Formats: sequence, structure tokens, C-alpha cells
Amino acid sequence: MIKHFINLKDIPASDLRKIILDAKKRKIKRKNLNTLDVDKDNPLKGKLLIQMFEKASSRTRLSFYLAIKQLGGGTITIKANELHLGKGGESLADTAKILSTYGDGFMLRTDSDKKIEEFSKYLSIPIINGLSPSSHPTQVLSDIFTVEEITNKPISKLNICWIGDSNNVLNSLIATSVKFSFNLTIGCPKNYEPKKFVIDWAKKNNKKINIYNNPIKAIKNADIVFSDKVVSLNDKVNKLKKIKDFKNFQINSKLMSYAKKNAIFLHCLPRGSEVSDKVFLGKQSRVWQQALNRVHVQKSILLYCFGKLR
Repeated sequence: MIKHFINLKDIPASDLRKIILDAKKRKIKRKNLNTLDVDKDNPLKGKLLIQMFEKASSRTRLSFYLAIKQLGGGTITIKANELHLGKGGESLADTAKILSTYGDGFMLRTDSDKKIEEFSKYLSIPIINGLSPSSHPTQVLSDIFTVEEITNKPISKLNICWIGDSNNVLNSLIATSVKFSFNLTIGCPKNYEPKKFVIDWAKKNNKKINIYNNPIKAIKNADIVFSDKVVSLNDKVNKLKKIKDFKNFQINSKLMSYAKKNAIFLHCLPRGSEVSDKVFLGKQSRVWQQALNRVHVQKSILLYCFGKLR
């Protein structure tokens, strides 16, 4: 059976834990290696990952490039407008067939959840979701890895807080709160709460997500504080109104003072006005370590999808 990596809620918790453990071991083993040095076991020698971006990307693009290289494989990146993708006389099913013929894995960053689902039906190679409107699984699994690395504790023992807009990253964080059983508190304005189907899924899996429209209530007692850009690149909203609605939700030193004394701040980048420079560049912030860990965790995600995870 092909192992796709599309949505964290559909992947068994034991598999997610296996990926994190593998990433931990591989990261330690790379201590004295250069950026493009291949891991000693060369597990993906001769394998090709095809990457396609319909949306702008810097961290996902670079981290997957390094991930497959360090595992001994190679990658080719194609732009969406260079493929037929159901337009120009070739069906999506036929495009999937071609991708499966030439490559061993396909990473897609897309503005359509339906497209990923369609591809997964027709591909005979694994597909990895590099970001879609409803989820960002590679980012969030890497974030779990980072939290445990920094705190040296299982995430189930920590209070996690999200301050900001309800988006694809938060959806994936909610999925992991079910998979890894951790406390998750969300602070966002009234009209920006997570979609009902996301909260209903969590409830169905016996998970209560605490949502507050007051950032101070949300951040109290937090070990880890997450955020993301409030106005994202493709937001089709009144941006000025949205920024105004989030005015009291900026993560600054005053708001951080309500979290635990040694609370850690994480942000998946790019950033906007949702966090002050003082917090983002301060000693509680671990955003650069968080960004680098994408490489390590994505290597183990690739091994999982390629059936090579020991």
C-alpha cells in the first residue's frame, strides 16, 4: 500500500512518533557533516522526488531539496504552469501517470485540497502535502519535533498555545493535539475561530480544544506559544480590517509575560505584525532552530513514504 503524507489526522500516531524518533537519530548522526554530505546509510540512493509549487515557497522548497539530497536521492522542481494539470488537453489522471513513470515521489504545494486528493487517487507513487488550504502537515510535525527537542519532554506533558488566525497550520496543530494528546489553547478574535468541521473532528476524537477571544486567557500557563502571519499572501479579505481585528492579539513582551516564565515562542514564518521584534528576535524565540528542523523531519517523512523507515 502506498504511504501518502497528506493530512496528519489520517496517519496513525505510532507512525508519526516513528518519524520523529528517526529524525532525532539522523540529526545527531549528521553533527560533523557538511550541508550536502549524504547520510552514511545513503537510504534513498537513485530515488527522484518531483516537487511542484503552485504557491510561493522558500522553507518548504529548500528543506525538501536538502532532505532528499542528504538521503542520497535527487529532486527536480517544476512550476505548475509548466505542467498540463488537467488543462491543455491532458487530464490530471494522465499527468499523475506520467509523474509516477518518471519519479519515485511527488511533493505538491497547492491552493486546492481537491487537487491533492485527486492526485492521490491516480498516482502509483507517494504524494506529500507541502501545504494546502486546509493543512500543513510537514511544518507541524517538524514543530512537534522542535518542541520536544527544546524542552526535552514529551509534548503530551506541555501546554501549547496558539495566538492568531485559524488557518491550515492551526488545523494541523489541532490534528496533532489529538494524535499526541496535548493541551491546546487557542486565542483569536470572535470571527476567526477554527472551522466547525475541524473542532467537530477533535470532539469526536475526545479532544476538547479551549478557544478564547481574549489573548491573555489563552496564553496563561503556556509552555509553548505558536503564531503565524495574520494576513497571508493569498488572503482574499479586507486586509486593513483584519489587521485591526487582530490588534490586541500581537505577541509582545507584555502578552508573553502571562505565559510560563521560560515559555518558548515559535513561528513558522514568514512573519508580519502579529509578533513584536522584541519577542521574535528575543531569547524566548527559537524560530531559526524550528526552520532548520524542517530538513531533519522531512527526511524521515520521505523515508516513511518510500517505505524505508526502520
